[in-house]
Amino acid sequence: MKLTILGGGGFRVPLVYGALLGDHAEGRVTRVTLHDLDGGRLSAVARVLADQAEGVPDAPEVTATTDLDEALRGADFVFSAIRVGGLEGRAADERIALAEGVLGQETVGAGGIAYGLRTVPVATHIARRVAELAPDAWVINFTNPAGLVTEAMSRVLGDRVVGICDSPVGLGRRVARILGADPDEAWIDYVGLNHLGWLRGLRVGGRDELPRLLADEKALGSFEEGRLFGPEWLRSLGAIPNEYLHYYYFNREAVHAYRTAGRTRGAYLRDQQGAFYAEMGRPDTPALVAWHRTLADREATYMAANREAAGVGERDEEDLESGGYEKVALALMRAVARDERTTLILNVRNGTTLSVLDADAVIEVPCLVDANGARPVAAAPLPYHAVGLVTAVKAVEREVLAAAESGSRETAVKAFALHPLVDSVAVARRLVAAYTAEHPGLAYLRG
Repeated sequence: MKLTILGGGGFRVPLVYGALLGDHAEGRVTRVTLHDLDGGRLSAVARVLADQAEGVPDAPEVTATTDLDEALRGADFVFSAIRVGGLEGRAADERIALAEGVLGQETVGAGGIAYGLRTVPVATHIARRVAELAPDAWVINFTNPAGLVTEAMSRVLGDRVVGICDSPVGLGRRVARILGADPDEAWIDYVGLNHLGWLRGLRVGGRDELPRLLADEKALGSFEEGRLFGPEWLRSLGAIPNEYLHYYYFNREAVHAYRTAGRTRGAYLRDQQGAFYAEMGRPDTPALVAWHRTLADREATYMAANREAAGVGERDEEDLESGGYEKVALALMRAVARDERTTLILNVRNGTTLSVLDADAVIEVPCLVDANGARPVAAAPLPYHAVGLVTAVKAVEREVLAAAESGSRETAVKAFALHPLVDSVAVARRLVAAYTAEHPGLAYLRG
C-alpha cells in the first residue's frame, strides 16, 4: 500500500514512520511519499526517516516531492498534517489575539478561527485533488483545527475523510491507568467536538468505574487533567474534560498566563523547530538523535502556560505519553485496509448521534471502524452545559466555512464575534482587520 503524507516536512512525521516500521503484517504500507512545499524541510525529515529505517529489512520505501498531484497519484491513504502559514503564522495568530485581550491558541478562540480561515481553502483544494487523482483513497486528517478541517473536506469526500486527535485517547489512557484498568480493554464514553469534549464514563467489564475516580480526592489530583481543573470542578461536572476545555473554564487565568509569558507556544515552537531544521542543514548532524532531543523538549513544555495558570508545575513523567496520534492513524489504516474491526475515538460526520447537531456536523466520538470506514457509536444526550458550548462552537465553525466559501469579510467577523471566548463585536472587527493585514492567505476576504 502507498501512504502519502501531506506536510511531509513536518516535525512529527517520524512518529508516523516509526509506527509503520513496527507493522510487519500482510497488507502493510510499503511505500511512503512525503509532500511539502518546503524542500529543505523535506530533506531534513527524509534523513531522520532514513536513520529510523537503518537495520529494518522491510522498511517502507520513502520518496519526497513538492508536487501535490505527483504525491497523490496511486495513494491508498492520504495523511494530511499541513500547516498553512507555518509556525510564523501561528505565532502571529497568538500575538494578535492577545493584543486584544482574548485567547490566541492554535485551535481555540480567535487564534483557531484565524488558522481555520487560512486553512479551509487549502484543505478543500486538497480534497478536490484527492477526489480527482485518488478517488478510492482514504484521507486521515490531523490538520488543525481538526474537526473544522475534516468537516470542510467531508463536503467533497464524504465519509472517506476521517479526523484524528490524540487528546481524547491520551485522556482515556490516563484515566484507565489511575483506575487500574487496561485502556485497551476499557470502553471510553467520550463525546463532543475536537478539543471540546468530555470523558463521561469508563466501563470495565460492563461497569462504569468513573464514579469511583470522582469520589477519590487523591486519585483525582494525581493526573494531568485532575491537576489542571481541580478535583472539586471535576466532581461538579461529573466528567473529565478534555484538557483544551481549560481555555474555557479558566479563560481569564489562561489569557493572563499567555500574556505574561516570555513568548507564546507558537513562538516557542517556531524558534525551537527553526533551530532543529537549521541544525539539520549540516550534513554531519546525527539526524535521529537531534530529532529525539527536540521532541522530548517539545512534549515536556506542552500546555505549560495552562499548568502555570493552574499552579501545578511541570508535567509528570507518566503524563508525557500522549494518546499517540500516529498509533491512532495506524490502527485506523489497519482496520480499513484489512477489515480488522476496532473502536477508535475519531472525528466523523454526526449522522443521528447527537440530536442537537445536524447530520453533516463533524463530531468527536467513539466509532466502529472496519473496511467500510468509521461509523459513530450511539451516545447519550449531552448535558445542557455541554450543549451550550458544543452548539455555539459548531455555529462558529459553520461561519468559518461560509466565509471561506464566499470570501465574505462580514461573515468572518460574525465567526469571531459569535465565539464564546471573544467578548465584543468591536473586538471581532479589529481582529479581522489585523489578521487580514498580517496574513497573505486571508487576502480572499473582501467587504
